[in-house]
Amino acid sequence: MDSPGSVYFEYPYYKFVRPGELDGEISHHSVVIIGAGPVGIAAALELARHRIPCVVLDAKNSVSEGSRAICIARHSMECLHQLGLAEQFADKALPWIYGTSYYRDKEVYRLEMPHSDNERFFPMYNMQQQYIEKFLIEKALVEPLIDLRWQNRVVDIKQSDSAVRIQVETPDGDYELNCDYSLAADGARSVCRHSLGLKLDGDAYEGRYIIADIQMKSDYPTERRAFFDPLSNPGLTILIHKQPDDIWRIDYQIEEGMDDDEELQENKIRERIQSILKMIGEKADWTLEWWSLYKAYTLALDDYRHGRIMFVGDAAHLVPIFGVRGLNSGIADAMNAAWKLAFVINGWAQEKILDSYSPERRGATLDVFDNASKSTKFMTPPSRGHQLMRDAVLSLSVSNDFCRPLINPRQSQPYTYIESPLTGFKHRDAQFSGGAGTGAPIFNQRCEDNSFLLDYIGKAFTVVYFLESEEVPEEVLKLQESLCVGQEKCVLIIISRLPVLIKDAVLLCGEKGDIFKQYDAIGGSLYLLRPDRHVLGRWKQCIVSEVVESFRNCLNGGEK
Repeated sequence: MDSPGSVYFEYPYYKFVRPGELDGEISHHSVVIIGAGPVGIAAALELARHRIPCVVLDAKNSVSEGSRAICIARHSMECLHQLGLAEQFADKALPWIYGTSYYRDKEVYRLEMPHSDNERFFPMYNMQQQYIEKFLIEKALVEPLIDLRWQNRVVDIKQSDSAVRIQVETPDGDYELNCDYSLAADGARSVCRHSLGLKLDGDAYEGRYIIADIQMKSDYPTERRAFFDPLSNPGLTILIHKQPDDIWRIDYQIEEGMDDDEELQENKIRERIQSILKMIGEKADWTLEWWSLYKAYTLALDDYRHGRIMFVGDAAHLVPIFGVRGLNSGIADAMNAAWKLAFVINGWAQEKILDSYSPERRGATLDVFDNASKSTKFMTPPSRGHQLMRDAVLSLSVSNDFCRPLINPRQSQPYTYIESPLTGFKHRDAQFSGGAGTGAPIFNQRCEDNSFLLDYIGKAFTVVYFLESEEVPEEVLKLQESLCVGQEKCVLIIISRLPVLIKDAVLLCGEKGDIFKQYDAIGGSLYLLRPDRHVLGRWKQCIVSEVVESFRNCLNGGEK
């Protein structure tokens, strides 16, 4: 890979190491991950967290060029916290809460994402994909359970009932790699998908965008800016995001019928960007860093699991950038697939648990499609009717509050697995009027000692029990043993209004009642958490037999 050159980023280059298979070494691996992008590396790190070794194959020898995916949602930061990377990401990334939408030169909508002092992470962070990949890879390179192989290009993949066989090309020759399971994280042009004869189904949208990074000094705060029918791009749309190192990401729509090659000419891009900067009042010198062409799709596989091969990220689905869902969906895919594979390989769960991956994560994709399609049709109207409706909403919003919520860009939200085959006793959810619902990720609530709930959850299952008396019921204490898997005990977190003495459990003070209120809990309420922080079940008043049955059903893949 030739150096792409950059005004601010030093691209790392990773050495090709001759695989032992080229010298006749015969080996069989538990998991092979194809693709060393953010999704593939996140999956590898989550496997390693559960003590599962894996091989990661990638055709390139550096990180991706350009900013690409730049927005990291709170839920993804919580995933990175589990992987031990959130602090490094937060130190570099730019957090944001707000966004402003304009119609011509008038502000018509002000986005404010929910946030409070009780949250550890902001709703959204901006950081270039180069850094995202670099930080993940640096973590993987020092993890002894991850074998990262650069310039190892997968050209074919096949499977039997008992194994996966992968054909790999390298600068020193070709070899075959055998494994029990494979995660296909090889992106939009997935070789794995092609090898299995699979196709993405869905829709392609007409709107096309030039996306460009420029370096420019500016004091404008970090937020999402969207311009509809602006002076510098009449009838079309512009998006602007601030990134670290004084890098600004500018996405501008190009007209239908314009020639892609002509619009991608550097002089044309410079002319367009200068016009946009003049419109927003920026007068500082700037440097063009990188540019590309983007088109919106809502495409997905019909099933994300095919035998021993599981598809994650862009290999499984392509989603529009509007609402910043692509990278965030991919990280959620990686975490979901990895813990389930780890439990199967460790012998802690039945293989049937892998069947839950597709309905959970494809369900999340369809939810993304529903929201992202609305945003995409508003950003780039696909018909004359949609154009008229959008322009009416925008023009009315200049002076009418009732129209403004229709401009909401519907930012990325984590998906709730309420319909998952793993989720039992979901009827108990009706007893609550608030809190994290069954199937939803747990809230990372600030505790009264200024720690956070996610600081204490385990690698396997976690029980959060709310106490208003002076003693924890013995049957609740015994859950630490009855809900353990292999070497991993169930972590028991007691949130108590009173000071109590508890052995082998985490005690958090809830004297002020904020945590009780956040979870709509009373004394005796219990939340059971999966390894990926999603609520497997919750009970307003603990029923231990149902808690244990819910745990066993999960490990059996939903079979009672």
